[in-house]
Amino acid sequence: MKIIDRYILLSYLQRLTSVFVILMLIFIIQTFWLFIDEFAGKGIDFEVVLKFLLYYSPKLIPLVLPLSVLLAAIMTYGTLAENFEFAAMKSTGISLQRALRGLVIFHFFLGIGSYYFANYVMPYGEFKYYNLRRNLGQLKPALAITEGIFNEIGEMNIKVKEKYGEDNRFLRDVIIHERTPDRKNHIVIKAAEGELKSAKIGQQLQLILYNGNRYEEVQTTRAKEKRKMPHAKASFEKYIMNIDLSQFNNVDLNQEKYKSTFRMQKTEELTKSIDSLEVKFSNERTQYAKNLMTTSLSNPLITKDKKDTVAVNDSLYHKYTSVLSFLTDEKYFRHAQVIRTAQNNTKSIINNLEGKKKNFFIYQKLINLHKNAYHEKYNLGFSIFFLFMIGAALGAIIRKGGLGLPMVLAVVIFLTFHYVGLFGKNAAEDNSISPFFGSWLSQFIFAPIAFYFAYKASTDQGVFNVDNVIEPLKKQWNKINIPTFVTRKRKN
Repeated sequence: MKIIDRYILLSYLQRLTSVFVILMLIFIIQTFWLFIDEFAGKGIDFEVVLKFLLYYSPKLIPLVLPLSVLLAAIMTYGTLAENFEFAAMKSTGISLQRALRGLVIFHFFLGIGSYYFANYVMPYGEFKYYNLRRNLGQLKPALAITEGIFNEIGEMNIKVKEKYGEDNRFLRDVIIHERTPDRKNHIVIKAAEGELKSAKIGQQLQLILYNGNRYEEVQTTRAKEKRKMPHAKASFEKYIMNIDLSQFNNVDLNQEKYKSTFRMQKTEELTKSIDSLEVKFSNERTQYAKNLMTTSLSNPLITKDKKDTVAVNDSLYHKYTSVLSFLTDEKYFRHAQVIRTAQNNTKSIINNLEGKKKNFFIYQKLINLHKNAYHEKYNLGFSIFFLFMIGAALGAIIRKGGLGLPMVLAVVIFLTFHYVGLFGKNAAEDNSISPFFGSWLSQFIFAPIAFYFAYKASTDQGVFNVDNVIEPLKKQWNKINIPTFVTRKRKN
């Protein structure tokens, strides 16, 4: 490796590493605050929180790495241009293309590495993260009862207006919905006061209610009895409930039973899933079309046979020469009945089509999500390469290093790049555009921009020459005003 290549590579790697670490920490902190509601009140160890963030961090790489590459490239080449190191290179015959060669090779291998990372590490991280989050969602806070909302504890939902006293164990205006063995809410308990105590036996919570009523819906199959006695009511001065807490936190956080989401699959698995889903989707549409045609053509009220006869109510047949004669003949047909029946049949078919349309839309969206996940494995490497080219060219053009202007440019360019890609993916999910085109939309737009900036930087031109716009306007203005000025001068 040449000395100049080693020097540029080391300068770039130092900035890339520092920027990547800082941005990764920022995104991890943002992730922690995003999921803090799922951690709060569940007695989770700090080790579990670290595992959760570790498993989630691979999902951040497609955001952090391209932004880090873009910012590091602008800073590196901006510093070289600002310190006139590029001028020194050019005086010795080293062009910008030659100065880019080492980092282009580096990003070629970084792109290949990003593919393997997206194909192996990210699915594994998604698998671990998804299962851990599902297991955390099963944990219940043992004694956490929030005021003003229903809190699910065991087989009941409890709502209190106010908690007060020592350790907030006294309750006011208590409402409890208790589930019966059939998993329905048939019991409601209302009390003016309540108190929480720890039971003496096992992991139990004792709830003592004062001055209230207990309502239970009577279950009967006889409608008359239900109307006479719709529910049973019992008043009490003191009512004790024992709530078992032994199963609340009995959740294995290492259990991994969710393995089928498309984000957990590699390219080979995604290819098989896409093929099987498309075949199943095509068969379902074909079968539905056949069933719809069969149902529509086998209408018992209005059918047409080979002799152009119209069957009414399966027993009345008559041959008509035209539609008008059929409608005006009252001997064999009641107009209002047929029109009403036709309207009902049409509405039924339309409702059926609308319902099936929604089901097909959801199925097609699932297929498109698999295709987007497949293409994301590949476009991460191209995103890194194109953003590096844009950053290096911009750094050489603006001739500014540091964290000022380069940071602003990097954020603006990356946000534009990211939201263009997000728009393409969302449009592809809804089947508005092809999943291939939607997944690669940002690359299709920014690839020409990257090579345009590289051309401008290598030829020592600005990105946008204002003189090219102002000078023609000045000439046009002079053509309009100079003749008047000359005429006045001659008269004087």
